[in-house]
Amino acid sequence: MSRRHPTVAEDEIRGTAQGTAPVPLSVLDLVTVGAGRTATDALRTSVAIARLAESRGFHRYWVAEHHSMPGVASSSPAVILAHLAAHTTRIRLGSGGVMLPNHAPLVIAEQFGTLEAMAPGRVDLGLGRAPGTDGATAAALRRTDRLNEGADDFPQQLAELTRFLDDDFPDGHPYRRIHAVPGPVQATSPGGVQSPHRPPLWLLGSSGFSAQLAGSLGLPFAFAHHFSAQNTIPALDLYRESFRPSAVLAEPYALIGVSALATDDEKEARRQVRAAALNMIRLRTGRPGLVPTPEEAEAYEFSPMEEEFANSWNANVIHGTADEVRSGLDDLHKRTGADELMITGNAHSGDVRLRSYELVADAYGLPAAPAVS
Repeated sequence: MSRRHPTVAEDEIRGTAQGTAPVPLSVLDLVTVGAGRTATDALRTSVAIARLAESRGFHRYWVAEHHSMPGVASSSPAVILAHLAAHTTRIRLGSGGVMLPNHAPLVIAEQFGTLEAMAPGRVDLGLGRAPGTDGATAAALRRTDRLNEGADDFPQQLAELTRFLDDDFPDGHPYRRIHAVPGPVQATSPGGVQSPHRPPLWLLGSSGFSAQLAGSLGLPFAFAHHFSAQNTIPALDLYRESFRPSAVLAEPYALIGVSALATDDEKEARRQVRAAALNMIRLRTGRPGLVPTPEEAEAYEFSPMEEEFANSWNANVIHGTADEVRSGLDDLHKRTGADELMITGNAHSGDVRLRSYELVADAYGLPAAPAVS
């Protein structure tokens, strides 16, 4: 029986800039949990931000896989995306990303095939090769201590996942009769009707490896500028130089993750990002916890080394009033030539995060949210 391969339309990848924004704007959500708050609170904030983003013309909303971090409740992207799909109708939803070496490719194909069935034509599958956690937790996830093996095998794992998504293992392959369901095999079953589309694959990275691989495969690329700013332009250059047109993309398409926080008052923005920097200091020194309040950060005595780290970290966080954040985003776009800016606004309070996206939308004149009847 002939097989009908699912396809990815280029307009499922490329967005359209809204208002006066230079490129499409999107959201990256880490589902951060602040001190005194619960994961339930954080997930309610995610729903509120996703609904705001949809109503104001943001292009896509991604969640990132992290593990064993009390202040980050995004260990299960597929579960969170299913929840967000139930509360939105138009915005693209996706992973930024799923860490492929942590999972069997068939499991990811099944999860995202299910998401595609829940939200047809608006699901992205972004993939990373890092563990999204420390080595011990990665070993527990993967049931092995051979962690380098997973990263080194990333191209092979990616190829296997793609085969499962397309349901096109060749004759004689040991997985030829194994099918990811929901998926294309349903269209070839007697009486079967199945969507011809599948989630677009994106490669994520913070260095050159995934940039070059994405380019050689003609896939869209997402770079983690928010924690690897010094590598942004070299990685984007490598992606563009390596790019080969594919059935998915005729030309390169790269987005960058940007840490940005807008507040009504510049001083308040500084208070918020300093608390977020303290949270990162604790994470980097093996003391991960909930995101501290600005008051806790103000009372904390930073050592000279911690002060230096906080200042360096916040130098790459675009923060301030709405106009200051808009100016910073515009400058970053001019320097990098990114095709899309994906904003992550980290703060202790969900209300502060929600207000930040609202202020950014206002600053760029994005479509006004419809009145609530």
